[in-house]
Amino acid sequence: MAALAGSAEVLRHRDFAQLSASERVQLDRLLAAFALRGETRRSARRRSARRGGVDPRRTVRELLRHGGEPARLLRHSRAERPRRVVLLVDVSGSMAPYADALLRFAHAAVRGPRTEVFTIGTRLTRVTRELSHRDPDLAMAAVSAAVPDWRGGTRLGVLLREFLDRWGQRGTARGAVVVVLSDGWERGDPELLAAQMRRLRRLAHRVIWANPRKARPGYAPLAAGMAAALPSVDAFVEGHSLAALESLAAVVRGADRA
Repeated sequence: MAALAGSAEVLRHRDFAQLSASERVQLDRLLAAFALRGETRRSARRRSARRGGVDPRRTVRELLRHGGEPARLLRHSRAERPRRVVLLVDVSGSMAPYADALLRFAHAAVRGPRTEVFTIGTRLTRVTRELSHRDPDLAMAAVSAAVPDWRGGTRLGVLLREFLDRWGQRGTARGAVVVVLSDGWERGDPELLAAQMRRLRRLAHRVIWANPRKARPGYAPLAAGMAAALPSVDAFVEGHSLAALESLAAVVRGADRA
């Protein structure tokens, strides 16, 4: 048992790009058990509570039930609900060693409430429905069939603009925790990416960027796309291993700001 536990701990910190075939099978099982919830926010709805403001409607109904005799004051407070989480997963050629693991992470995330997933490369593809299959392998097969631009180039600025025009402005990104999982390589105009990141930042509650390359010794965000995006990013984290994704999940929950 100790040997198995030690093996699992080593696997948690291994770079996805360095895993053997058998280690990937173990990783897939661990990713299937993941959970991802957005940072909570107070909603307009109220629920009964022991403490909080007086609930006048319920209190009056209670008085009427007792024939107008004095009754205890019933109280309510604002309910909390998780914010929507939006995952933008880079499936371009430079992300090939990481895309499968990141999409399996997204598959686990879709089981939670209010999660949307898109792939980005040379095209933007919404894959939330495909990832809703309970079986991870069926979900990955459905995504493979739906995404036409595996291992192609990267047009982050153009696709982020398309996401915001088609989805973000309509409410998908508004008040959400938006996570970009990408190494930041950009074939297009970095200024366009910078402008769209500023748009995203104005809409979203938080913008998180998870970069698998960030964990490499001596890494600096010098690629034009990454450098252009960073001023609009609230949290810049690693995304190369299971442990890194566990840390990412904590950031999405807002644990880094608690």
